[in-house]
Amino acid sequence: MARETKPLLTEPEVAGVATDAPPSALERVTSDRGFFGHPRGLSTLFFTEMWERFSYYGIRPLLVLFMTAALLDGGFGFERTAASSIVGIYAAGVYLAALPGGWVADRLLGLRRAIWYGAILIALGHLSIGLSAIFAHRAFFLGLILIVLGTGLLKPNISAIVGDLYPESGSRRDAGFSIFYMGINIGALVAPLITGFLGEKIGWHWGFGAAGVGMLIGVITFRLRADRTLGPIGVEPSRDPDPARQARDERRMKAGLVAGLALIAGIVILGMLGVITIDPVAVAESMSYVMLAMALVYFAYLFLLGGLTTGEKKRVAVIVVLFLFATIFWAAFEQAPTSLNLFARDYTDRVVFGWEMPTLWLQSANSFFVITLAPVFAAIWTALGRRHKDPSSPAKFGFGLFFAGLGFLIMMWASNVVIAGGGNGVRVSPWWLVASYFFQTIGELSLSPVGLSSMTKLAPRKFTGQMMGVWFLAAALGNLIAGLVGGHVNPENLQEMPQLFRQTSMSLFVAAAVIALLVIPIRRMMASESPARQ
Repeated sequence: MARETKPLLTEPEVAGVATDAPPSALERVTSDRGFFGHPRGLSTLFFTEMWERFSYYGIRPLLVLFMTAALLDGGFGFERTAASSIVGIYAAGVYLAALPGGWVADRLLGLRRAIWYGAILIALGHLSIGLSAIFAHRAFFLGLILIVLGTGLLKPNISAIVGDLYPESGSRRDAGFSIFYMGINIGALVAPLITGFLGEKIGWHWGFGAAGVGMLIGVITFRLRADRTLGPIGVEPSRDPDPARQARDERRMKAGLVAGLALIAGIVILGMLGVITIDPVAVAESMSYVMLAMALVYFAYLFLLGGLTTGEKKRVAVIVVLFLFATIFWAAFEQAPTSLNLFARDYTDRVVFGWEMPTLWLQSANSFFVITLAPVFAAIWTALGRRHKDPSSPAKFGFGLFFAGLGFLIMMWASNVVIAGGGNGVRVSPWWLVASYFFQTIGELSLSPVGLSSMTKLAPRKFTGQMMGVWFLAAALGNLIAGLVGGHVNPENLQEMPQLFRQTSMSLFVAAAVIALLVIPIRRMMASESPARQ
């Protein structure tokens, strides 16, 4: 679950504070100690984000099971490759929407209104998915689009307000983010347990509905508590000192926003009317190429026209390398809701004391391991740092890729056990998947936080925010690739299954070996970092 970002405040003042707010109002909010020694506003953001993540991780792994279920079982009866690609497009869309979502909040709505509107859109999305029991495909896909748009408005901006609660920065701010991050993982841990039971044991739309109820609780929490606990933070967007220029910029932003939404609405309407047929596999493949091209063009622009110094170009070159390896990691790791989820449903013995537990319950393993192991990793890195033996960022990336590879090597062995038994009715112990998730979580904790930190340290100061967008782009691209390959767990073609897991593990091992060879040259390039950014 460690794909979340910590916002960066490059200015000393708190962003989004109402310009006419008295200093005492802001100080009252930021100096408060009513929530475990932290501002009470953190509790508002904690519970809002916890319920938003509950809704997201409650439906994401349910999607592929629902879409591939037979019509007689209440599903859509989609091909596994198509359903997996749709999940990949959906997850990639969530990450990509964070980029315009942050822009709209900064320039037009303000952080608080962006969060509020985003939460409403997410709740409406869940309602639409719930209504797909009546209106079938149309309401279902409309719901996914609404959730993507809403998450784009809510996700980056709620994290930004967490940072705004700590204008003094320092260790207290880091501790606040740790508490906030715990809320994310609590939501992700509990969600599959509830939505999985309801969706698989009672009815798909009960599971989807439960995720929607969770989001509704998050909406109400934010509405009732935001004004009282957050004070003036996040109320106003950034404004140009020149009113004429501000008005002109707003007109342009509104025109661009309307044009973008109109394009999305047009495609949705044409699809619903049957005028155009959308092939999710082809769309996912095209998106992958487009996103990779976008990244390459952007990096080329930085090198050629970005006005960077030699040292900055070296650091951007390191970011390019980390971007590529992060994409490889996420392409494997984000198979959890697709290939690994299908393996859990079709080939895992989930019977406990005569009762078969829902498939989605195994999805909680990652969040459980994150919650329990994150403090351990923090202690390890701190202890090594005190002894001046802390591994470099690329070395930690190598660890992450290697351990993720072990996780998929385990799944290759498990799939070979299934094939050795003939495939028909053969089910293996759930401990294969639990062990796989354990090693993948070690990989995640080695790579994801380090990647976030590296982006902030290595980015040229005037491109810091954009580099966080690059990190989102790596995650989005990884989700797309995971969606494209994740449907190859099929009882009708058993040989594809070990081949998928073998190729995934080998890709991770090769990537780990390559970055290990690059550790020394990358360390030299990172040494070009200016003292002010050490």
